[in-house]
Amino acid sequence: MAEKKGSSRIKDEELYDELREEGNSKQKSARIANAAARDGRDKVGERGGESGSYEDWTVAELKKRAKEFGVENYSDKRKSALIDMLRNS
Repeated sequence: MAEKKGSSRIKDEELYDELREEGNSKQKSARIANAAARDGRDKVGERGGESGSYEDWTVAELKKRAKEFGVENYSDKRKSALIDMLRNS
């Protein structure tokens, strides 16, 4: 769920919650929700790209991504655990 109402920096909390339920990361969900609130959902959908599924990534690629996001304790994790960590970071 989104942050507390008073301190939330999420501009479209409904869209944010939908994206999180789909399995998107917190960062990605916030970025999309805020862009949709700023520019409109139709505009964001038009320029949206296609990113490969984490399931298609190698363990080395997932570990590199975890490092980029500042996720901790990822080095000894299996692929499924890495994917969960990235989606919930």
